[in-house]
Amino acid sequence: MIKTWKRVALLGVCILPLWGNAQSKGTNPPNWYNLDYATDGVRGISTEKAYELLTGRESTPVVVGVLDGGIDYEHEDLKDVMWTNPKEVAGNAEDDDNNGYIDDVHGWNFMGNAEGENVHYDNLEVTRLIRLYEPKYISVLPSTPLREDERREFVAYQRMISDYTSKLDQANFGNLNYGRLKDEIDAITNSIGKDIKDMTKADIDAFKPKTDRQKLAIRMTKRELNDDKSFEDFYKELEDGVKYYRAQVDYHLNKSYDSRHIVGDNYEDADERFYGNADIKGPDADHGTHVAGIIGAKRHNGIGVDGIADNVQIMGVRIVPDGDERDKDVANGIRYAVDNGAKVINMSFGKGYVYNKKTVDEAVKYAEEKDVLLVHAAGNDAKDIDMVKNYPMKYYTDSLDAVTGEASNWITVGATSSGLDGDLLAEFSNFGYRSVDVFAPGVKINSTMPESTYKEQNGTSMAAPVVSGLAALLRSYYPELTAKEVKDIILKSVTKVDEKVKISVDGSTKKVYLDEISVSGGMVNAKAAIEEADRYILEKK
Repeated sequence: MIKTWKRVALLGVCILPLWGNAQSKGTNPPNWYNLDYATDGVRGISTEKAYELLTGRESTPVVVGVLDGGIDYEHEDLKDVMWTNPKEVAGNAEDDDNNGYIDDVHGWNFMGNAEGENVHYDNLEVTRLIRLYEPKYISVLPSTPLREDERREFVAYQRMISDYTSKLDQANFGNLNYGRLKDEIDAITNSIGKDIKDMTKADIDAFKPKTDRQKLAIRMTKRELNDDKSFEDFYKELEDGVKYYRAQVDYHLNKSYDSRHIVGDNYEDADERFYGNADIKGPDADHGTHVAGIIGAKRHNGIGVDGIADNVQIMGVRIVPDGDERDKDVANGIRYAVDNGAKVINMSFGKGYVYNKKTVDEAVKYAEEKDVLLVHAAGNDAKDIDMVKNYPMKYYTDSLDAVTGEASNWITVGATSSGLDGDLLAEFSNFGYRSVDVFAPGVKINSTMPESTYKEQNGTSMAAPVVSGLAALLRSYYPELTAKEVKDIILKSVTKVDEKVKISVDGSTKKVYLDEISVSGGMVNAKAAIEEADRYILEKK
């Protein structure tokens, strides 16, 4: 699952804690990603302007498959837009439509079993690969004679060990320091004698620290508190940090942990399709619920937020744990969504390693054949993914990882903020002249969260559903357009700005134009996309 963090100095150690980034400071208007720069002064995608052009036109419902970690399908702002399988009877424990999935009323969960147990945590893919290759190569020396295919595996294994060790060191530092900071903050609040929700910046300013650790904790807290962040917000972010690093140490990077037995499938059988259960919410639906709301939260109902697409049905497909998704589940998630009527599939997840790319490539080709558009988040490592691999990807490759083709139905999305000039590109966003197609808002995006709540989140995970929502809007009002035509229209109608943005290259900051770090060279624009679609339809007649 793609997450984004910012660097802060914590108890003397520089690690990757609290949610967000520097661009998240300040206040944006509600639903800013739907607004128009000329009219509203923020660089949204002009959704509301697009609907002005669409006044009086008819639309057809479009199913969007949300492949993610789970969706709260009973959320007040989502329940009216959830896909409902018309041939399935809820709760009768039968496969009424004979599609191989029992009681799949709102979608399917490939990370559970028939008894209702669900996977919550899983390893990173690098951990799983090391566990696979370690018995074979742990005692092998660089000078050991090996066959060519074994040599390639051995070299890859050595790279994995280096990456894994770095990640584990960082996770251990984070786990130790976040735990210490939380302990200090808990002790300080207990000393003051207030509940977390009642603590204020004035209380922190008035507190007289007695130890060096308390001094560091107070200094850290003061730096984080500002007009937009209360002490309670800071404390919740601190708890998230503790939870994140504990999960890294206990699950993501723990070679002894393997949750796949919960699913009970034959994991090595990539052709196995029918496993899992109908629980599309699962144990942690934060990320998927947020993504779903950006795409299609009920518009103009007087509550919550307004999604981008106004005639959409959200299909939940649970494939992403707290950890890295598995290629078999990704492929099956794509196939399930395609077979059950999705015309757009959102994929706000990614990882740096791959186990079975072939099975994912085959599923992408299947979606391509069935005219389904795939929208993928570029990732949050501030890297050039022309150079650093991010899976899944739009490129088909062979066993030697040589590119053999490119999916015509695929859009990779980077993230922008509401900032101008150098601050326009989200500081966490991946980029790539060939690999990233477009950019879309991905900073301080307010959307739906479980139990009918709402929250701002940052990430290319938020930018991708902006594009998925736009794609659904186009496929709804222009049902004659193919997936490739929708992609071409979205890329051709982007907003281009004559401003340089900041990227990180080899440890230093460089300023570039968006057309140097993406295919389209711009940010998606719904109003311009409608105008482009109108022109395209006229020319096609």
